[in-house]
Amino acid sequence: MRIFFSFLVLFVCALSADLYAQDAPDTTKYETDEVVVTGTRVEQKIIDVPFSVARINQSQWITSRRMGVDDVIRNVPGVWFQPRYGNHDVRISIRGFGTRSNTGIRGVRILLDGIPESEPDGQTRIEALDFNAIGKIEIAKGNLTSLYTNAPGGVINFFTDKYFPTSFAMLDNEFGSYDMRKNGLKFGVTSDNQRFMASYSYENYKGYREHSQEYQNRFNSVYEVDVTNSSKLAIYGYYVNGIIKLPGSLTLKQYNEDDLKANPRDVSRDSKRITEKGRLAVTYNASFGKEKNNSVEMIVYGTIKNFNRTAATYRLFNRSGIGGQFRYINKSKFGKRTNEFSVGGDAFYQSGPISEFNNVGGQQGDQLQTLNDEVISNLGFYFLNNFPIVVDKVNLMITGRYDRIGFNFRDRLAQFRDTSRLFDKFAPKFALNYKINPFMAFYTSYGWGFDTPAGNELDNYPFSSDGGLHTINPDLNAQETNTFEIGYKGEIPNRKSNLFTKTFLELTYFNTKIDNAIVPFTVDGDPYFRNAASVTRNGVEFGFNTEVVKGLKWLGSYTYSDFVYNTYDAVSIDANGVLSSEKYDGNKEPSNPDHNINTELSYTGNFTKDITGYVKGYFNYVSSMFVNDKNVDSLKTDSYSLLGAQIGGNFQLGDFQIVAYAGVNNILDQKYVSFIQINSDRQEYYEAGARSNFFGGINIAYMFRRR
Repeated sequence: MRIFFSFLVLFVCALSADLYAQDAPDTTKYETDEVVVTGTRVEQKIIDVPFSVARINQSQWITSRRMGVDDVIRNVPGVWFQPRYGNHDVRISIRGFGTRSNTGIRGVRILLDGIPESEPDGQTRIEALDFNAIGKIEIAKGNLTSLYTNAPGGVINFFTDKYFPTSFAMLDNEFGSYDMRKNGLKFGVTSDNQRFMASYSYENYKGYREHSQEYQNRFNSVYEVDVTNSSKLAIYGYYVNGIIKLPGSLTLKQYNEDDLKANPRDVSRDSKRITEKGRLAVTYNASFGKEKNNSVEMIVYGTIKNFNRTAATYRLFNRSGIGGQFRYINKSKFGKRTNEFSVGGDAFYQSGPISEFNNVGGQQGDQLQTLNDEVISNLGFYFLNNFPIVVDKVNLMITGRYDRIGFNFRDRLAQFRDTSRLFDKFAPKFALNYKINPFMAFYTSYGWGFDTPAGNELDNYPFSSDGGLHTINPDLNAQETNTFEIGYKGEIPNRKSNLFTKTFLELTYFNTKIDNAIVPFTVDGDPYFRNAASVTRNGVEFGFNTEVVKGLKWLGSYTYSDFVYNTYDAVSIDANGVLSSEKYDGNKEPSNPDHNINTELSYTGNFTKDITGYVKGYFNYVSSMFVNDKNVDSLKTDSYSLLGAQIGGNFQLGDFQIVAYAGVNNILDQKYVSFIQINSDRQEYYEAGARSNFFGGINIAYMFRRR
């Protein structure tokens, strides 16, 4: 019924909009008709993609603070960031997917140059992202499980900067409150058929909370060559190592007394994460055929990840992985219609030992407590067909993907505990796009999906159906979703005035139903996961950007979220195996605000042909949130509003280019909760956001211009 309703709404809206569009000349070019994205695994213009997508270019964050992903991605409705300590450690959620994770990113597929940063089980850490090395970011929202593994919330693809007009060398420096220092070098070499970029940065940050200091070393590089006029070969590599101290979450009493203090338990344990991570990848793209209507892409990559984590114990992860991707695209003409079909597959295999020792004041003790060999693998195949029902008007996209995700855990101390689990499913999706004209469109889609548990969510517990005998919980299954959305996107032409030109609007309604929702629960204070609930998520997303007058741009986004447990029988088990149960039917999902508003006003002016100035102000409002499934009002966070501003300039001095900037975040010095540790059995839910803080930087580049 929802599919029929959406198609009916599109037909009625399109019929009425066509009457308006008759007066619009087809020769006019607009931004939505030019910007190309790859979120559908094929290159498409934004106006042709039948769901909500966004692209952010490096120029939009060049004068911003660049520590975390929340610093560079703003004003994307439906995307919600919860930074923990003002650094790279940020929880990312799209339409509610991702908020169940108290560590790492879940439910959102993270890619770097189209290659998964997400591990085979879908969990992601983003230490490797250096925004000095990133050229653009693409965000595709909504259920994309029919194209990517474990992507019920969507996909974020970060692209290494490799297309620049001339060779250059750049010195990058950033500084700010809490002893923030970030220094780096970046080199780019380009010719007619080759491109090379390499960047190194060192980041040192004391942190605004006690026991939250961090340092990171990052190296990123890419070499790309045009083998022929229709083929390219690229080699990507990165390496990162560093450490981040963890101050921990606080109870309400501790938060009210001093929100910037660390949890004393985390200080005594010296809670921290030490990371060494690297990847090397080779990609090959080629077009062939008489009219170059066929193309292929092949990717192979290898990864290493050494990860130490101190908490109650000292855990060491040593993992290596190998993966590959392949896709074939064919464009065939049927009369005036061009059908686009693609098929592909990807595989990712990761293995390595995980050992656990006693923690002696943050140092590895002598007592080996556990030693497991863990293998996680994913094999998936997908197809996509995009057919124009009406040429340049109505397109039908059908996608589908089969995934097979396996876990094999061996206990090397007690081999009788060895076990494995396999999750597999086919997920289809249907989407329709109606273009009123070359720059305005309605779209709708309906799709099924599934989201497997992450490896750490599969930990077994003493009162499972096998009595905790094996390493993997035998009762935890994948959560299944079905998602409907309908929306509009496009530019509003304004030919009669110089006010509010280049206006782009986006409006989306989505409805997601989740069965077998994976939620955390506790057994004698230890967190585990189970399928305990069904959830309905309704939401509205609105976004816009416009040029008020020449040089003055206004951007904004609003997200309304109504995420409710339909049925939820919350069971907890104490140390003696005694069960207690509460009904949470009708409760809201924690850590999701009902209202999230972002807006930004910026002005760019050319003082001379060699001097350009920038000034920007931004505002963010987040409504109050529940911190646990029980929805206790007395523990609910307060709503908050954040105000920031920045100023900068671009100076061209011969072959030298200098970018200087400075800014202030949280100008009003508001105390607020930026991250919620949901369902904490110790009621340690609260992690504070940064108070008023400044930042600044200066980038000096030399351009090797062709003479």
